[in-house]
Amino acid sequence: MGLRTYIIRRLLLVIPTLLGATLLIFAVTQLFDPVARATLYITNVQQFTPENIDRIIQTYGLNDPAYLQFGRWLSQVLQGNLGFSRTARQPVLSALLERFPATAEVVITCAPIIILLGIWLGVKSAVHRDKLVDHVTRTVSIIGWSLPSFWLGIILISIFYVGLGLFPTGRLSTSAYTFVLTNPSFIRYTKLNTIDGILNGQLWITVDAIRHMVLPVAVLTTIQIALIVRIMRSSMLEALNKGYIVAARAKGLTEREVVNKHARKNALIPTITLSGLMVAGMLNGVVITETVFGINGIGLFAANSALSLDIAAVLGFTLFSGAIFILANLIVDIAYAYLDPRIRLG
Repeated sequence: MGLRTYIIRRLLLVIPTLLGATLLIFAVTQLFDPVARATLYITNVQQFTPENIDRIIQTYGLNDPAYLQFGRWLSQVLQGNLGFSRTARQPVLSALLERFPATAEVVITCAPIIILLGIWLGVKSAVHRDKLVDHVTRTVSIIGWSLPSFWLGIILISIFYVGLGLFPTGRLSTSAYTFVLTNPSFIRYTKLNTIDGILNGQLWITVDAIRHMVLPVAVLTTIQIALIVRIMRSSMLEALNKGYIVAARAKGLTEREVVNKHARKNALIPTITLSGLMVAGMLNGVVITETVFGINGIGLFAANSALSLDIAAVLGFTLFSGAIFILANLIVDIAYAYLDPRIRLG
């Protein structure tokens, strides 16, 4: 089976997977009474009245059999109506799309650093097993993984923001935020401040956004990279003991060729799995980091919605989260097939 055919098969499997995820999420709604489920069909704050809720119950048949309700609810979801969030006082989809860029900007920045640096350090650690490089890498990894994110965040804020005034919290400074909101010529193409600053020719906005991202990126990188390093090291050590590595060395290949062309490629598979799930998890929100650094991201929204028993927001976030993980698994599967052609035969 070729790579293209494999990708097409995986894309087709996404459809029943998404349908299954929506079915499970809908099943959860059946645990609530019709009044609570009515919030899933509200689209604005004006509709949030007892009289209108009664009308919605009748209109959407929330006392009907579950399979009829599922069809109506899925129809609404496909139209982009995930209900109304009492926490954000706006439609759930709007709340998610408004807050997701704040989280995505930080994750997009730190994910390549975590993955690439983690793989490099893991390979170095395995190749120099039980030497100084290995001991230092493992020690730093254990320390990084053990640090509470809120503690590390507060320490960094105390040193670099309060003490030195270098890297502030939030997403933008007051002047930059005011410029973005009030200047009609500034177009929010992506809602990512770093990219929109470049696209609008306002590089000072990009620089300001980068300064605000330095500390949260440092926290996430320090904590998340530790696991990548340890998994990559273990996988490399296993790969270096395989028979094909012995054969490659016997053929006279240099150690660099053995490591880079043979061992590392095979050792990447478990690391790719972990990396895909890690990035998907971070895109679903890093609640503590967002809270410490004042980032109004999707994770903070989900946490506040859960604390407020905002059913529509929680279910909407769950559906959004499921879609991200399904997409991440699709990318991981394609990466598998690229690295190991034998997987395409499955």
